[in-house]
Amino acid sequence: MQRYNGLDITTNKIPLHERNGVPHHLLGDVESIEADVSPSQFRSTAGSTISNIASTGNLPLLVGGSNSFIHALLVEAFDPRVNDVFAAPDSVSHLLRYDCCFLWVDMAWSVLSDYLCERVDDMLDSGMLEELAQFYDPTKEGVRVGLRKAIGVPEFDKYFKKYPPWESKENGTVPPPKEGCNNQARSAAYEEAVREIKDNTCRLAKRQIWKIERLRQSGWELNGLDGTATFEAILKKKEWRSIWEKEVLEPSVKAVNRFLE
Repeated sequence: MQRYNGLDITTNKIPLHERNGVPHHLLGDVESIEADVSPSQFRSTAGSTISNIASTGNLPLLVGGSNSFIHALLVEAFDPRVNDVFAAPDSVSHLLRYDCCFLWVDMAWSVLSDYLCERVDDMLDSGMLEELAQFYDPTKEGVRVGLRKAIGVPEFDKYFKKYPPWESKENGTVPPPKEGCNNQARSAAYEEAVREIKDNTCRLAKRQIWKIERLRQSGWELNGLDGTATFEAILKKKEWRSIWEKEVLEPSVKAVNRFLE
């Protein structure tokens, strides 16, 4: 979803000020928001990007959550006819066309699910509701292609259908329903949309973890990194950087150094 131009908050694109001057590729580069991007298209586009980065003597870093796309990009032999490589038996390949060092930040599910729910709240605080209100198109109800498949769009489309954003704008913005407001039905509909976003986000994360396990079982050598203590500290608003450096950053650096050597 981060390939599409738009919904930067909803799709959780890394903001420009957090990129620390490091060039980021393939973020928001697809202009047609209603065109589906296939794994084979990603294989071609990302493969060209990797070649360009490597030709300058730099090391490409592949960061993402779509393990179907990661598999399509990295395997030596890719069959575009297989719609879901993880659903078919013995279809996940361990023969790769690149030398890769895989880093997987894992954590206890109870911590991950709590963190994902809190992240949704943070995204809403950052303007996700206003962003989705501007994206809303009543003529596209039920359309689930391209960027419209992003988590947040269908959930709030149902809310905006009942309470159109242009009817509730204050100072050009769309405020969330306030607690104790007279319209309890509207407030309940808003909370239901948020709850569905959190549920669907957690469901997606579980699916991603299952795919990662399939990759590992198929022979991908993944360096597992335990982020449980780090994210527990983040959730409790405690100091977390020293934990991250010890349990995630340091073993990551060692793994990458071994790979480069």
